[in-house]
Amino acid sequence: MNIASKTGYSPRLADRMEGMKASEIRELLKLLDRPGIIAFAGGIPDPVLFPQDEVRRAYDAVLSDSAQAAAALQYSVSEGDPELRDWICGYMAERGVTCTRDNILITSGSQQGLEFLGKYLLSPADTALVAAPTYLGALQAFSANQPTYDLLGGPGTNRTAASYAAAATAAGGTAKFAYVVPDFANPSGETMDVAERRALLALATELDVPVIEDSPYVTLRYDGAHQSALQSLDGDDINQSRVIHCGSFSKVFTPGLRVGWVCAARPVIEKLTLIKQASDLSSSAMNQKVMLHLARTRYNQQVTEAIAHYRPKRDAMLDALRTHMPDGVTWTEPEGGLFVWVTLPDGMDCAALLSECVEKDDVAFVPGHAFFADGTGRNTLRLSFSLPPLADIRRGIAALAARIKVEMLKIA
Repeated sequence: MNIASKTGYSPRLADRMEGMKASEIRELLKLLDRPGIIAFAGGIPDPVLFPQDEVRRAYDAVLSDSAQAAAALQYSVSEGDPELRDWICGYMAERGVTCTRDNILITSGSQQGLEFLGKYLLSPADTALVAAPTYLGALQAFSANQPTYDLLGGPGTNRTAASYAAAATAAGGTAKFAYVVPDFANPSGETMDVAERRALLALATELDVPVIEDSPYVTLRYDGAHQSALQSLDGDDINQSRVIHCGSFSKVFTPGLRVGWVCAARPVIEKLTLIKQASDLSSSAMNQKVMLHLARTRYNQQVTEAIAHYRPKRDAMLDALRTHMPDGVTWTEPEGGLFVWVTLPDGMDCAALLSECVEKDDVAFVPGHAFFADGTGRNTLRLSFSLPPLADIRRGIAALAARIKVEMLKIA
């Protein structure tokens, strides 16, 4: 069969490719290069926080020592740098989780951890339990394994473990895990309270499935008290815990080094290490050495600086929303993280709104339907306050609100 086309050669694809789509967020990030655009789209760290001088010193320190340089430029163990894993154990201990380096796998960002967990846990037609909305990157990582999605209910839901199990069976598989971003969730900005966390663990126990705790934003808290990690609530023995914790240095230091981790029971880490070996053998040994230096020398300082930088931006966005948004529009008020979730009246289409805002107002955001496994939520959108300066946040929200008022009149 001739598979060539006018656009170029394309081989016959695996079935799993049918469900794989380009990230709307990654596509929207291309707008950042457009002059004058106020970008509320990408939930990416502000580059002014990147510790460039310290990164340079870390690379110089490694490369100036012949023994360190030889190790850093060589293949490394798949589990990751032992000293970095030990540092992560100390970090997890501060969050109430007692573990050893055998419970840690270093990944190329926490996104790779999600990809590996999808491969590890999902067979075609199995069910993944996810929030609505949920992190788009997780849906992308899981969808390659051709799962069915079922929605985790919020507070007051009447869904039972039996109903989830029955729905999974009807879909042709079994329920395999629950996935949550419990702190300052991407995209909603919401945080699960301790009662919600315990309820989720009880549901997972009844279904006998693991819980994937995706926790890249947890240190970026601007108000209120820190919540207990799900993993810390699941007993004292990490090797008996059903919680699989995914962490990352990207939101605190820099995403460019691509260093994340998975913390889980030792049997889970052993299986994920096999997947790591088949994927890329190991994460960059050099970047792990640099991240270890950063973590040891300035982690707490970096967190403090990030909080001081992002809190005024969060406040400016919330103030502008309260000042300019018309009646009928609601939004979350996050205690941390990088995101505010906005809900418009029923009948509005935020994808169409985005086109108008970009072309007429030089304002970009992410339409909310991308974060729903079932494609609903077309009247929702995600705003990130991480990149624009304060003046642009105020000006951009005012312009967005004015455009929303115009579009609301069309459906009145």
